[in-house]
Amino acid sequence: MKTVSSVLILSTYFVLYGVVHSWLASTSVKDWMRRRIGPSADRWYRLGYNIFATLTLLPMLPLMALLPSQKLYEVPSPWRWLMVGGQMAALLAAAITLLQTGIFHFAGLAQLVNDRPDQTGSLTVDGFYAWVRHPLYTFSLIFLWLTPSMNSNSLTAYILFSLYFYFGSFYEERRLIEQFGPVYERYQQQVPRLIPIPGRRYVAQNQQVSS
Repeated sequence: MKTVSSVLILSTYFVLYGVVHSWLASTSVKDWMRRRIGPSADRWYRLGYNIFATLTLLPMLPLMALLPSQKLYEVPSPWRWLMVGGQMAALLAAAITLLQTGIFHFAGLAQLVNDRPDQTGSLTVDGFYAWVRHPLYTFSLIFLWLTPSMNSNSLTAYILFSLYFYFGSFYEERRLIEQFGPVYERYQQQVPRLIPIPGRRYVAQNQQVSS
């Protein structure tokens, strides 16, 4: 019964987290901020959003650690270290992806110094993006599910994160279609969402389109 309560608490917290952050990332909220604050909203919004998202996600960690849970499995050596190695490879690939897309823009720092903070992004379709449309989500999922120790709390959290990444990718792509139009739609038709498929890869002469 305690384990069920833990699952409900974690699920409720994460659903509220997802709803609030999806709402804050919406175009309507950004437009409202522009009307209230002016053009400077584009300069500060991304950084403020990232800080708020990080701070409000942090309570998940103590909740997972302190709420009652049931141990599900513990992968023994040497397989444990193979899984940890896979996690390290996923982290490295995620870091390369961030560098490729522009880590300062992703963090919201490029907007602080750019003359046109509303136009600092670009559509990247090479590197890992040539194989999947959301490589950051893909590598995050690999990292999560290669965890060699699993209990009921971590399983609940990983399922919630997986659903968030999957459904969040649809939400994100609506914004990208608004921003890049037919260019993104053509890319979308050629490249899988999260799981690479042999033989499906985006190839274009001009592989980066500025917004």
